[in-house]
Amino acid sequence: MLLIDSETPIASNQQPNANTANHAPWSHLAQRQGDGWEKPANSADHDCHLMVQVMESWFLADRDTLKTFFGTGFKEHKLPPANRSIETIAKSDLYRALHEATADCKAKSPYNKANHSFKLLAAINPQKLAAASDWARRFIDELKRKMD
Repeated sequence: MLLIDSETPIASNQQPNANTANHAPWSHLAQRQGDGWEKPANSADHDCHLMVQVMESWFLADRDTLKTFFGTGFKEHKLPPANRSIETIAKSDLYRALHEATADCKAKSPYNKANHSFKLLAAINPQKLAAASDWARRFIDELKRKMD
């Protein structure tokens, strides 16, 4: 299985309809300027999963973990509104918001991918993530299916 950032919004014809089986990640990666990836032989769409648009989008699904992780000085109001789909937030907007939200934290430095990203990814609640993102739910469901 491949899990990768989509980097950009996913075209509507590559999004799921009522069924998560309709995702078309390889199509997105083939058509995205800068990628142009071809689907490997013997692979299927259920082998490829996208973090829409970047891994840090997933952190917004569990703001409680963000607040706890960064502690005193964390400014949640600097993040995109909680009612906004995490899959619609542009990469540059998200990085800026995370930096502004964490700039005055006492226990940790401002958000830095190298220092914080994988610790946060390990800490976020997968149920909250699945509820906030069709793409994340698809990934989690496929992991469960493969583990059974």
